[in-house]
Amino acid sequence: MSDSQTKFVAPLRRMRRLRRSEPLRAMVRENHISLDDLIHCIFVEEGITEPVEIKTLPGISRFPESMLEAEIKELQQLGVRYIMPFGISHHKDAQGSDTWNDDGLLARMIKTIKATAPDMVVIPDICFCEYTDHGHCGIIDGHSHVCNDVTVENLVKQSVCAAKAGADMLAPSAMMDGQIRAMRDGLDAAGYENVSILAHSAKFASAFYGPFREAVASELKGDRKGYQLDCADGRQALVDAMLDEQEGADILMVKPGLPYLDVLARLRDRTDLPLAAYHVGGEYASVKFAAMAGAVDERAIVTESFIAFKRAGASVIVSYYTKQFAQWLAEDKKA
Repeated sequence: MSDSQTKFVAPLRRMRRLRRSEPLRAMVRENHISLDDLIHCIFVEEGITEPVEIKTLPGISRFPESMLEAEIKELQQLGVRYIMPFGISHHKDAQGSDTWNDDGLLARMIKTIKATAPDMVVIPDICFCEYTDHGHCGIIDGHSHVCNDVTVENLVKQSVCAAKAGADMLAPSAMMDGQIRAMRDGLDAAGYENVSILAHSAKFASAFYGPFREAVASELKGDRKGYQLDCADGRQALVDAMLDEQEGADILMVKPGLPYLDVLARLRDRTDLPLAAYHVGGEYASVKFAAMAGAVDERAIVTESFIAFKRAGASVIVSYYTKQFAQWLAEDKKA
């Protein structure tokens, strides 16, 4: 029998059987996205009276403190349950000392959110880049080198201040060696043993952070390659993350998200702790500008990106798209 006359043998396993309708696809779907998976980022600036649009993050603004309560109420009505506030300080100094001031911007943001929505989980960014006049994540010496140990001491003070203000969880992003153990010890000693830590464990020195610099009015000159991970170092990222687990972190995060899904997946194989992924500004802007140009289906791209994080092992996703995703879900309910 010639090749042209070869009889087709019907496959025993037809993978398309469970793909032929939406109800069947939904029945066997492995991963799902809901607002329980998403943390919303909010930028709060002191000393302004109107929202300031962030041009590199279309649809995102810096809110004045006077409007924070109203924004939190709107988020609560949309079903957003988790929030990560970033402060844009007008009281910057070389140390970022406003972060451990009980009347400083960080403490005020947390108090306002908790007073407005007591059940909302507040997870402030714990770092100094928004509060220092040089834009680095800690104290620098005369050669613009960030001094690790004294920065860690200040991170502990900032952490206790945030916990005292009512934070439920802290998200340290400074990438200082030993910061998680020092923060855990400091929180416990101050009576905040129930405040948890979402560690920016594998945080890379990434070009995808570009829009964030504008969002927080960063004064940074140079880069943070001396303390954030090199984008080429996957194994080193795993070492960093496992050290954070040993030091008492409750959740480990990979940042940025999509360019480092390999790290997230490999980390999932090494730990039983919950994992988070940070869908950062450059990722948001890439989709948003493409959608504005009509090049992509925005909602489909965002949903697919979130599913990619879940598929790679994330339990939690930090994203600038959280509010818009909540709005899409609200529109679905009205339809």
